[in-house]
Amino acid sequence: MTVPSHRLPTLVERLDAWLPQTQCQQCGYPRCREYAAALATGDADVNQCPPGGEVTIEALSALLQRAPKLLDPRFGRHHPRARAVIEENLCIGCRKCLDVCPVDAILGARKLMHTVIAHECTGCELCLPPCPVDCIALVPIDSPVIQEPWPEYARAETDYWRRRTEQRVQRLARIRRSRQTTTTTNPPPAPDRAQIREEIRAAVSRVRAKKQRTFGSGSSSV
Repeated sequence: MTVPSHRLPTLVERLDAWLPQTQCQQCGYPRCREYAAALATGDADVNQCPPGGEVTIEALSALLQRAPKLLDPRFGRHHPRARAVIEENLCIGCRKCLDVCPVDAILGARKLMHTVIAHECTGCELCLPPCPVDCIALVPIDSPVIQEPWPEYARAETDYWRRRTEQRVQRLARIRRSRQTTTTTNPPPAPDRAQIREEIRAAVSRVRAKKQRTFGSGSSSV
């Protein structure tokens, strides 16, 4: 049966299908989809995706009829797959990691402990820099996926992460529209950002003091 032309996947979709959907931004674009779009227009090269490694480079090169290249070290190196883990007793509930997770793989609320949903984490590392108390670490995955087409990523996982990313983008767009409407009809009071910053500073101080007490007690017992 002939598939109607309007149902055939676009070049961007075919390119995006060969990106592992970690949404790590190492390629220089905010989402894998944007990188695929830049590839389609010739604004990006095929060797900018460290998580995808050689498999992705070869597939993108074939689709674009370009010669394969080595991974460009300016965009990082290919590392074994890992996922984020939060040291929950140190978490201060600042929400900063929730705000940057591209697939909503972190659960929590302001002033409450956060935790990572292990099987949904892409290992993008975007949650590491914003954490003010350094309570997030990347840990290697014990049983990496050995499956085509990537040695570390299953196709079902990447498809799931793509859907999660799209759902997040749509949700944030709805929130923005709702806030714009609310602001127009009934402007909300401005958040007390100074108080929020002070609360975070106080929480950071408590965590640092706790770390010092732990370290001190450990040293004295030696």
